[in-house]
Order: sequence, then structure tokens, then C-alpha cells
Amino acid sequence: MTPRHRPWETTTDFAIGLRPIAVADWLEGGEADPAARKDALLAVRPDLVWAEAPGSRPGQVETLEMVEAALGPSPALPGLPPLYAAARRVPDDLCLMEKHDGAWRLTALSLSAGSFFTAEAVIGRSLAELHAPVTGFAERLLGRVQRVFEGLRPGLVLERRNWTLLNSADLHTPTPTPIRARIGAITPADAGRALQLRVERQTLRRLPRTGGALFTIRVWLTPLESLADQPERLAAFATAWRTAPAAFRAYKRLDLYDPLVEGFLESAGAAPR
Repeated sequence: MTPRHRPWETTTDFAIGLRPIAVADWLEGGEADPAARKDALLAVRPDLVWAEAPGSRPGQVETLEMVEAALGPSPALPGLPPLYAAARRVPDDLCLMEKHDGAWRLTALSLSAGSFFTAEAVIGRSLAELHAPVTGFAERLLGRVQRVFEGLRPGLVLERRNWTLLNSADLHTPTPTPIRARIGAITPADAGRALQLRVERQTLRRLPRTGGALFTIRVWLTPLESLADQPERLAAFATAWRTAPAAFRAYKRLDLYDPLVEGFLESAGAAPR
């Protein structure tokens, strides 16, 4: 099984990397019943997976309309916030960004596959605050990202992808602590099955009526062992892993997996470091 997206083959650094795609390609699908997965999480810990700020409902309604335009109308359960009703129909997490007091802020989100963050922790945050943990983001990328949001025009869909590697096959990973605590139990022989390539496919669209921006995050998981029988793909990943910049490696904590990944690469036939 080849990973659907392989961003490590094109970049191993923090980059905006946005490209325009056709409106018809906005949502990738690929999950039979995302509502069942998301509803189960909402029932147990709603604070982790859902949040909305006062005044965000008009933007939420427009988000639901946009999803229905792409997928067709569907009866919604009564009483649901519009953004959550939209999120139940797609595998993606949905994040509504709106401009308040001169800053783009996260005003509503359905977050069922967050990578080490939760809805309650990020609601209301600005672009700068959301990306503060990313090394060098403020100096290198913040101004460019803000210009993207300002210049986003209706009808344009932008896409980007990023990646990491985790010892978890769960989409919902709100905290790294339990995941990283299990690393020591993985043997080199099990590394290919235990380690997952975690790719985020993200899109950005303007909400033409209310003026906000909708940010979507679709997470794809593929076992590292999927590369074992594809020499060119394996070699590309080995190069990306070994040459990733220090800041990228530190933020993603790739160092935690170095012995396991190197053991896998050696056993799969990749050239030694």
C-alpha cells in the first residue's frame, strides 16, 4: 500500500507550500462513516474535539452550505452547531478562521484528528499564537501566511501537505505523552508495523458571504513498512529522514525514533547512513 501523499519527497522543512487545486478536488473523502468516529469522541470528551466562539454561527452556516454544495444536501441532526453538522459529513477536521480586531482568529473547530493539540486549547487564538510552537515561524513565515489569508479570493482552493512519524495508528492524538511512553516497547523487528507515516492534507478556502476562511485538515495514516517493497520510495524517505533540518527534527521529535527507523531502513535494504 503506497501512501496516498508523500510530502517528504518534496520538502523536509517548514514551508507554506500552498498550491491551487480545482474546486472539484477540494474534499478527498475516503472514510465510510466519519460521523460515527466523530460523534463517539464528542460524547466522551467534547472539550477536546469541539469549540466555538460567540458570533461564529454565520460563518458556520456558510461552511455547512459549502460542504453541502460539494457533497449534496443531507438532513442534519437537530440542535447541532452548523460547523459540526458539516464536519460529520467529511473525514477532515474543519477550522473556521475569522478576522477580529485586525487578527485572523480561530472561531470554531471540529477537531477529531488533532496532532498533539485540542479544541479547548486553541479556540480564539490568532495565526501567530497557533503557530508559536513552530521554530522560526514568526520570523520566516507569519507575514506570508497573513498575506495568503488577506488575498484569498472566493472560488480559489489552496492545498498543502505536511508529515511526521508516530508510533500510533490512532487519528485522535490530543497529547504526545501516552504515545511517546510506548516507544521503548517497540523492537526493531516491529518498527515497520508499529511506526505510522502521518500525513496532513490541508486546504484553505474563502467564505465569500461572511468573509472568513475555512481551513481543513485530512489525516492519512500508513505503516512505515508500506515503503519496504518500493525501493525508490524507500530511498526517498531515507534521504528525507536523514537530511531533515535540525529545527524540523526537533519540533517533530524525530530523534525519538532514530534507532527504530534506521533499523527498519537497514532491514528493508536502504543504503546505510
